[in-house]
Amino acid sequence: MPKPRELAIEDLKKLNRWRRYQSTLSLILYVALKKLTPSNELRIEYSMSKGFYCILSNKFHKGLLKKVEAEMKRIIRNNVPIKRKTLMRKQAIRLFKRLKMESKVTHLENIRKQRITVYSLLNRYDIYMMPPLETTGSVDLFYLKSFSPGFILVFPAWQDMSKLPEYVPQPKLARIFSEYEGWARILGINDLGQLNYAIKQNKGAEIVKISEALHEKKIVYIADSIVKEKKKLVLIAGPSSAGKTTFTKRLAIQLLVNGVRPLIISADDYFLPHSQTPRDEFGGLDFESINAVDIPLLNNHLLRIIKCKKVRVPRFNFLTGRRNKGSETLLPEDGIILLEGIHCLNEDFTRRVPKSLKFKIYVSALTQLNIDNHNRASTTDVRMIRRIVRDTHFRGYKIRGVLQHWGSVRDGEERNIYPFQEEADEIFNSALIYEPAIQKKFCLPILKRIKKDYPEYEEAKRLIDFLNLFAEVNERWIPSNSILREFIGGSSFVY
Repeated sequence: MPKPRELAIEDLKKLNRWRRYQSTLSLILYVALKKLTPSNELRIEYSMSKGFYCILSNKFHKGLLKKVEAEMKRIIRNNVPIKRKTLMRKQAIRLFKRLKMESKVTHLENIRKQRITVYSLLNRYDIYMMPPLETTGSVDLFYLKSFSPGFILVFPAWQDMSKLPEYVPQPKLARIFSEYEGWARILGINDLGQLNYAIKQNKGAEIVKISEALHEKKIVYIADSIVKEKKKLVLIAGPSSAGKTTFTKRLAIQLLVNGVRPLIISADDYFLPHSQTPRDEFGGLDFESINAVDIPLLNNHLLRIIKCKKVRVPRFNFLTGRRNKGSETLLPEDGIILLEGIHCLNEDFTRRVPKSLKFKIYVSALTQLNIDNHNRASTTDVRMIRRIVRDTHFRGYKIRGVLQHWGSVRDGEERNIYPFQEEADEIFNSALIYEPAIQKKFCLPILKRIKKDYPEYEEAKRLIDFLNLFAEVNERWIPSNSILREFIGGSSFVY
């Protein structure tokens, strides 16, 4: 059950306050670095380890990192005002050319927006998707942590901004982001400006084809690894709107190519009856709890299937809140189980199955595309846009309800999915570099239904502004087996 409406609206406010906190810290980091090492260029790459992974154009040492952190704290203690002014686009381009901030110049030269808000702190200028706070004094909680070849800017989580999280390294996640950077280099696209320029040069179809081919290549690699290691149970997990279902179906095809017969099972079919489902703090049925699943029955069935014994896999009926009898299943000797569910990376979920038989896959849309050197395209925003389009077009949800429920969705992910990311044997990045250029056509009309006097308007406007930065790509170029088709329709798979 979603949170009460008042708390859901409060979640949206918290998320936007948190994003402004991030922008403010990013600006302070940039200003501090430029004071201490003027020749160094900062690039804020992606979200990782409870913060932002950052790199510098020149090599740095830990001593510099300590000096930067101290300078940031000094700027924060002085509670320096952050000024803002609006420039015409050509004026802004001239300003950032003079400052030799090439990523911002490329970005501004390839968007239609004519009025640009520029922020300044101690005579340093920048632009941000989410406006920084009015002064520097409100962002005193942060720390910098070395993570070669860059560092992490760690800040509070959005749910509780009164404390700092413990730093947890995520080397596997970092490796996948690095892989995505390699894909971007193949495409010749690192930033939004470069993407828009390529689209304007009629390279949209080529970008789609290469992006989809890179996805297929990775799925083939994962399938080959599973077969080579002779696994019998593949466990697939990931956050909402990651594209897990399409990934699982495409993986099944590649396993068939390898001569292995896949059996797809959904962990949701092993939910306990509603009468036994645990309750959340608001009294609603908590389907995201690991205790909402009949784990003993699931493990019993998995072991029997692995031993090639007949099992009647249940089908959960969400209308009646009970499990129905499903069809009888028999796994052939050359078969393999594909189990999809939010808890699949948690070892407690399949505790009775020997680890030697299991292969764990984490699926998420880990967007690597930057707006410019100091502005990321958020991975959660990409998933949220997917969810908005899918749930309003195909599941009958209202846009206001989708936006309100997002805080609860993220809460569940951070409890049940993110803590287990590094348990995965492989991570599949379902992000497509061209995706927002397609989603723009589908999502903008939905977001524009939110009126100015609605409490969800600020969030809708933020997403509208983000999507409006992208040049459009023709939908007909998207293949029918693309992960994107799971959300915009026209898939060759049945869901």
